[in-house]
Amino acid sequence: MTSAISVRTITPAEHLAFVRARESASFLQTPAWARVKSEWGAESVGFYAGAELVGAGLVLYRQLPRLRRYLAYLPEGPVLDWSRPDLAELLAALAAHARANGAFAVRIGAPVRARSWQAGTVKAAIAGKAGADDASGRLSDIPADDTTRLGRQVEQTLRSGGWKPLAAAGGFTAGQPKYVFQVPLAGRDEDAVLTGMNQLWRRNIKKAAKAGVEVRVSDGAQAIEDFHRIYLETARRDGFTPRPLTYFHSMHAALSAEDADRIRIYLAHHEGDLVAATVGIRVGTHSWYSYGASTSHKREVRGSNAIQWRMITDAMAAGAEIYDLRGITDTVDADDPTIGLIQFKVGTGGEAVEYVGEWDLPINGLLYKAFDLYMRRR
Repeated sequence: MTSAISVRTITPAEHLAFVRARESASFLQTPAWARVKSEWGAESVGFYAGAELVGAGLVLYRQLPRLRRYLAYLPEGPVLDWSRPDLAELLAALAAHARANGAFAVRIGAPVRARSWQAGTVKAAIAGKAGADDASGRLSDIPADDTTRLGRQVEQTLRSGGWKPLAAAGGFTAGQPKYVFQVPLAGRDEDAVLTGMNQLWRRNIKKAAKAGVEVRVSDGAQAIEDFHRIYLETARRDGFTPRPLTYFHSMHAALSAEDADRIRIYLAHHEGDLVAATVGIRVGTHSWYSYGASTSHKREVRGSNAIQWRMITDAMAAGAEIYDLRGITDTVDADDPTIGLIQFKVGTGGEAVEYVGEWDLPINGLLYKAFDLYMRRR
C-alpha cells in the first residue's frame, strides 16, 4: 500500500532544516529568499508521503493586476529527490495546493541535469570545428558529451502531467537560466583545477598576482556599496539594466541572517584602486558566482581573473563540489555579440550544463493565456 501524498504549509524553520539535511539545494529555494523577493507573496511548503517529509519548496506568489489570482513560482525547485517513482503524484499535489491558494498556474524550475558539454567541445564549436547545425549556431545543436537518463525521465513525467516547457530565447527563460557553466571540484585539488583552465586564464591569474592585485572578503554596508558602484559602471558598459543598491542590501541581510557563510562580497584592489567585485553564495556543496563587476580602468591587471580564482579556492576549502558561474546563452556563433560571456567562462575548463529547467502547469487556461500574452508583449 502506497503512502498518501500531500503538500501543505510548513514553517520556515522546518523548511530550512530540510534544506540543511541535504547535500545542497538552490539558494533560491531557501526560506531566506522569500525576504529578498519581498514584492512577491511567499510560502514554505512540505511534500509528504504519509507522515514523512520528503521534499520542501519556496513558493513565490505573483498576483495578477486587479484579480486575486496568482502565478505560483518555485525558482530552481522544489527541493526533492527527482528520481522518486511518485514524482508525478508529488507534483500533482503541489498543483492542488497552489490551486487552493488561488493560483492560475504553477511554474517550477526542475534542477535536474539534462545534458552537458565539456569546455573543449564548446571551444571547438565556437571555432566552427564541431558538428553544430550552421544555420542555428546553438549549443543545443552540438552533440552533448553526456545526456542523463534522469533528465529524460523527468521531462517525460512533466509532459505526461500537462506541464509545458518555457521557451528559452538565447538560452534564457523568463526566470532562471536553462544553461549554466560549472567547474567540477569534487576530488580535485587546486593544481588540478588550475591545470584544467586554458592558457589565457592561467596566465592572467599569474599576471594579477605579479601585479599585486589583492582580493579580500568584505562585509557590511560599505562593501556592498563599493561593489554596487562598479556594478553600475559594468551595467553602463555592457548594456544591461542593473539592480538597485537596496536589492543587494536586502539580499545580503536575508541570506547572512539565515547562515553566516551563505553570502560573501569579494573586492579586488590594485594599489588601493577597486578593480573588480563579486557576490558569491554557497549552500552546502554548491557554490555560485552570483554577480560580478569590473572597472574599465586597470583592466590590464586582470582583477576579474584574480577574484574568480580566489572564489574557486575558497569554495574548495569550504568543501564545495561545484563552482557555478551561472547563466550562459546557448550561442556558439563567434560573431554573436554575447559570445564573450561563454568564452570567458569556458576558459575555466569546466562544462556547460543544460537543466530540465522551467515548466508551467496552467490551472486556469484562460487566465494563463492572458498572462502568457502579456509576458510575450513585455
